[in-house]
Amino acid sequence: MRRVLRAAVRFGVPILTVYAFSTENWGRPESEVQTLLALVGRVLNRELPDLHKEGVQLRHVGRLERIPPRLQRRVLDAIELTKENRRLILNVAFDYGGRDELVGAIRRIIADGVPAEQVDEALVSRYLYTAGLPDPDLIVRTSGEMRSSNFLIWQGAYAEFYATPTLWPDFDESELYEALKQYSQRERRFGRVSG
Repeated sequence: MRRVLRAAVRFGVPILTVYAFSTENWGRPESEVQTLLALVGRVLNRELPDLHKEGVQLRHVGRLERIPPRLQRRVLDAIELTKENRRLILNVAFDYGGRDELVGAIRRIIADGVPAEQVDEALVSRYLYTAGLPDPDLIVRTSGEMRSSNFLIWQGAYAEFYATPTLWPDFDESELYEALKQYSQRERRFGRVSG
């Protein structure tokens, strides 16, 4: 992760979102879930001071209420500590699913009493976890998989997609460079024709 973060800064990428744990991952064996939760805690302890020093702003994308309270507190403390950092925004999607995000947004819109005729794309975007951030330009899929896996399904509607057979642990600066190079050669039309 550190290699990719440093490369993103070097290449001028302002926002990076990593998919760490999906809403569906709770269905994995309990020992695996507990290992992943513990790993998040260890990574926060080990990496947070350097991330803060390097100007990385941490954000959480997903649900917090199902994460153990002690880990919730650590995540919130990390967000608070880094909230003024501007070098790069790192969104960590943990207990995140695109469909779950949309259901939650719809529920909050209804709870806020918004009349149906006032619901438009801009309003829905304001109720998402990524409110206030631009939609992604590029989504990179590692491991050779050719599916979105419920990741940023609203926000990624017009993102360019890049798939690589490289596994995430092996994804490095050269891999990110290749993804960005491929992206730079594409024509983005957002549903319109060329021209």
